Formats: sequence, structure tokens, C-alpha cells
Amino acid sequence: MLADADLAAVAELMSGHRAALLLALMGGRPLNAGELALRAGISPSLASAHLSRLLDGGLIAVEQQGRQRVYRLAGAQVAEVIEAMLGVAPSRTASGLRESSRGELLRRARTCYDHLAGAVGVALTDSLQRQRVIVLEDGSYRLTDPGERRLQALGLDIDALRSQRRAFARPCLDWTERRPHLAGTLGAAIAEQLLAQQWFTRVPGTRALRVTDAGRSGLRDEFAINL
Repeated sequence: MLADADLAAVAELMSGHRAALLLALMGGRPLNAGELALRAGISPSLASAHLSRLLDGGLIAVEQQGRQRVYRLAGAQVAEVIEAMLGVAPSRTASGLRESSRGELLRRARTCYDHLAGAVGVALTDSLQRQRVIVLEDGSYRLTDPGERRLQALGLDIDALRSQRRAFARPCLDWTERRPHLAGTLGAAIAEQLLAQQWFTRVPGTRALRVTDAGRSGLRDEFAINL
């Protein structure tokens, strides 16, 4: 017979250095143990020990890429839980100029696992709603018929996105903006497309994104977002 779920066990897995490792993986890209240790500011041996705990707890997964093992979040559901926890977590003062600058980059634009977040991600979601590409209904976003044609013209395979076994288009509360950005398979596909078009570039060593000149022009011309 089952009792209540063991919330404390999950919370303990997300504490201390393990929280830093999970946040590094919120960028959506698989990372090896050395890269994760560097981002968390700990030794490789300590990182390996923490990664083993996270693997046992089912929060991350590991795969072989060539000669190295890389780690990623176990799935979109884990990313959703982490983002929700960030929304209620207290703010932390930056320890120095470098961390403060990195925080500003994260607040401006970043990946939330596999979709766009930060001020730019929220602005894009607002624009899609203003232009009636998506509408909010019963707690989820619905893609309108004109919106579907428009996104197909941008290269998105909408039927394939709808067939995946996860939410198609849902609001995700942005932990820095305290307003929703677009998540789900649609949000992930838009992020992938804009990265492929080099509207954004990844900031090395962080999950932050930098808007390129092409991105500034594209966001202004296509979505009426003036950065």
C-alpha cells in the first residue's frame, strides 16, 4: 500500500552542489562531468559523486558520446519541476561582478531546458499572443489557424510537434520575469529554429543566450520586438 510521495527525498537531491549541477543542465545541452564540475565550482571527483546520486534519484540521465559520458536532465518533467521551484526560491545576491554580469545575461535571455526564457522569451510569447498566433485557453496555449500557417512558413512541422508525447504549447512561469513564457513542443521548436537561424548564440559556460544583430532585426521585423 502506498503512502504519500516522498517529497523530502527529491528536495534533498536538489540541495547544495547538486542544485548547481541541475541548473547547469537546465540549458538543455548534455555536458560531461568535467564541464559540470567547472560550472558548479567543485572538483571532478566531487561532481562525479553528486552525479551518481542524481542518477540514482532519476533526475538525470547519462549517455555515451564517442569516448565520453555526458549527462542531461531525465526529461522535460524534471525541467518543469526545477523551473517551478525557481519561481518560489528566494533571490540570492551576486558574490561579485562576474556573477552579477552572468545574472544579467540570464535575466535577458536564456534557455529553460529546451525553450526560450528570460525577458526576451516573455516578450516573444507576448508578441505571439498580440498577433493571435497563440491564444490562452483553459491554462494552455492554442495555436490558431493563421498562427499555424505562419509558423509553418518559418519551417516548423506542426503535425510532428503535436504527435509528441508531451504538452504541445503551455505557459511556463518565468522565474526572473514572474510572467509566463511559451513551453512545450511548440516552444522548443521555436527556440531550435531561432538558434539555427543564429538569432541567438549561446554564452559559453552558462545557459544564457546572446541576441545577435540578425536576431535583433528578426525579432523587430517578424515579431515587433524592439530590443
